[in-house]
Amino acid sequence: MSTVQLQHSQPEPIIQPSRMKKRYVYTMGASHLLNDMMTVGIVPALLPLYKEAFHLTYTQAGIIVLVSYLTSSVMQPVFGYITDKNPKPLALLFGVFLTGLGLSLTGYIHNYYVLLLCVAISGLGSGIFHPESNRAVFLASNGDRGRAQAIYQVGGNSGQALGALIIPLLLLSTGLKGMWLFAIIGVCSIFMVYWMMGWYKEQIVHNSRTKKQIAGQDRPLGMFLLLLTVILRSWVQIGVAGFLPFYLLQKQGMPLHKADMYVFLFLGAGALATYIGGKVSDRVSRKSVVVYSLIASIPFALLLPHVTGLALIATLFLFGFTILSSFAVTVVYGQMLIPSKISMASGLMIGFGVGAGGVGATLFGKISDLYGVNTVMNIFVFLIIIAAIISVFVPSDKRLSVK
Repeated sequence: MSTVQLQHSQPEPIIQPSRMKKRYVYTMGASHLLNDMMTVGIVPALLPLYKEAFHLTYTQAGIIVLVSYLTSSVMQPVFGYITDKNPKPLALLFGVFLTGLGLSLTGYIHNYYVLLLCVAISGLGSGIFHPESNRAVFLASNGDRGRAQAIYQVGGNSGQALGALIIPLLLLSTGLKGMWLFAIIGVCSIFMVYWMMGWYKEQIVHNSRTKKQIAGQDRPLGMFLLLLTVILRSWVQIGVAGFLPFYLLQKQGMPLHKADMYVFLFLGAGALATYIGGKVSDRVSRKSVVVYSLIASIPFALLLPHVTGLALIATLFLFGFTILSSFAVTVVYGQMLIPSKISMASGLMIGFGVGAGGVGATLFGKISDLYGVNTVMNIFVFLIIIAAIISVFVPSDKRLSVK
C-alpha cells in the first residue's frame, strides 16, 4: 500500500465542541449566592426584626422589601441596557461592595427613613451586579447555556435560602447589631470575583470582535408575557418568604427561629429545582418547563394554609421545588426572546421580574393589616393560575434558535 493510500485511509480529526468554562461559571454562581443572600434572601426574612425594632405596621414592613426590590429591579434592566453597548467589568466589584455596605448599615440606624435609604443602597448594588454577571456566565457557557445559567441561578436561590437561615443561626441572638457580618461577606465576594477579571476583560474584547450573540429576532410581546409570568411567580416566592413566619406565628404559635427554618426549606427546595430545571431545559422545550412547573405547584399552594406538622414540611418542599424549577429557564428564555440585548433581558427577568416581588410584598402587607396574614396565604394559588394561563401564550422556544 502506498504512502498516499495510507494518508487517505486515516480518519478525519474529531473537532471537540467548546466546553463550558466551569471555574468561571461556578465563581459567578458563588458570588451570586453571596449577593442574593444579602438582598432577596435576607431582607424578607429580616422583616420581623425590623418590625419589632422600628415598631412598624405590616404595610411599613412590606415597603422595606418594596424599596429593596425596586432599586434592584429598576436598575438591572437600565444597567443591562448600558452595558450591552459598553460592558463594565468593574461593575461586578462595585455592585457587591454596595450590596454589603447598605445592608450592614441597617443594623446601626434608628430612623425608619434612613433604614429605607440603606436598604435602597444595598438594592442598587445588586442591580449593578446582576447584568454584568449574567454576561460573564453567557460568555463562559460556550453554548451550554441552560446548565450554566442553572449553576448561576442555583447560587442565587441558595443565597436566598441561606439568608433565611442566618436569622435563627445568628441574628436572633445578636439582633440587628450583628449586621456587620454582611460587610465582611461583601468584601469576600469582591475578592472572589477579582481573580477572574483578566479573563473576563479578554472575553469582552473577543466577543466584540466575533459578535457572539443569540440568533433570532426580538419578540417584545412574547417578552412582555414572559415578564408578567415571572412577576406573578415572584409575588408568590416573596410572599411565602416574607409572610410565612408571621402566618406560622399567628396560626400555630411557632417561634420565629423555627418558622425561618420552614422558609429555608421552601427556598432550599427551589435552589435544588433550579439546577434540575436548567439542565432539563437544554433537552426539552423551555416553554414546557415554565408552564408545567406552574401547573404542578397549584396543589401545594392550595394545601399550604390547611396543613401542619410533617404535611406542612412536605408541602413547602414540593411547593418550592415545583414553582422555582423554572427560575433559570426563564432567564435563558428571555434572552432568546430579545437576543439583541442579552444583559437587558437578564435584567428584566431577574431584576424587574423578580424585583417586582417587592410590589407584591407591599400589597400583601396591606392585605395583612386589613384582613389578616391568613388571607395572604390563600391568595397564592390564584396568582399561580393566572401566571400559568399567561405562560401558555408565550412564543414557543422551539422556533427560536441559538448560535
